[in-house]
Amino acid sequence: MKKLKVAVIGVGYLGRFHAQKYASMVDVDLVGVVDIDRTRAEHVAHEVETVAYTSLMDIPEPLDAVSIAVPTSSHANVAIPLLEKGVAVLLEKPISSSIEEALAIIEASRAGGPVLQIGHLERFNPALLELRGSITHPMFIEAHRISPFKPRGTDVDVILDIMIHDIDIILSLVDSPVASLEAVGVPVLTSSADIANARLRFESGCIANITASRVSADVMRKIRIFQPDAYFSIDFARSAVDVYTLTPDRQIDHRHISMSESDALASEIRSFVDAVRQRTEVVVDGAAGLKALEMAYTIKNALIIPAR
Repeated sequence: MKKLKVAVIGVGYLGRFHAQKYASMVDVDLVGVVDIDRTRAEHVAHEVETVAYTSLMDIPEPLDAVSIAVPTSSHANVAIPLLEKGVAVLLEKPISSSIEEALAIIEASRAGGPVLQIGHLERFNPALLELRGSITHPMFIEAHRISPFKPRGTDVDVILDIMIHDIDIILSLVDSPVASLEAVGVPVLTSSADIANARLRFESGCIANITASRVSADVMRKIRIFQPDAYFSIDFARSAVDVYTLTPDRQIDHRHISMSESDALASEIRSFVDAVRQRTEVVVDGAAGLKALEMAYTIKNALIIPAR
């Protein structure tokens, strides 16, 4: 089997993990890692036994695919030239920092014909995958995604950094346009919103209440979904599911499902590699990435931010 020639661009916190996953795959040749910080590039390259570069231009061609884990503001500048050359791209979320750049990235993928996958990692969480076939008519969704402050990721606000995970999940579950929304955000440690809440009302009648924070003391990644015949609670951090349904004799049936230990990032990258090799559709394509970004910006534009 011919190995795919792959590189990772940006090997900070997330990119380093991408490099590790590729290095473990027998059908992938990790030809290099790229980072403008030479010391960081060399450290990760040594760890995964590949070559360190400070410029993508230095990587020998041909190159089949890349993971891009640079700051969001650089996504378009890095991804578009590669896509136009026919290189497949796994682009960390969000797809870009603007709608215009997202559209340009998608257009480049169409013109060049390569695979474009957006790194909405929670789509590969086994807890969500377990319930995919059971969530059929959600009417109320409540999502909480909170964590302590970390300096990384602050080039965007909490909506693009954290809330966008749940925005993407909810839009993938509710097949209906958003009729109205309300949102509030508070800047606590940065100049942009660090904690935010959005309430989305869909034309189907479903309401989604989404809270995201990067200034909380604890870590929580949970979503609760209510539909006429069931209530689902998903704990993404623990890959656990609770399902409550009503039995024919009007009793409540409760099932707790703990997923076996899994690696969502490895599953995401494996899915990407398979799509590149087999030329099949990806789980989260550019259109899905754009849809999540558009909703994130709709929420940002609706934010009510209290005066300091």
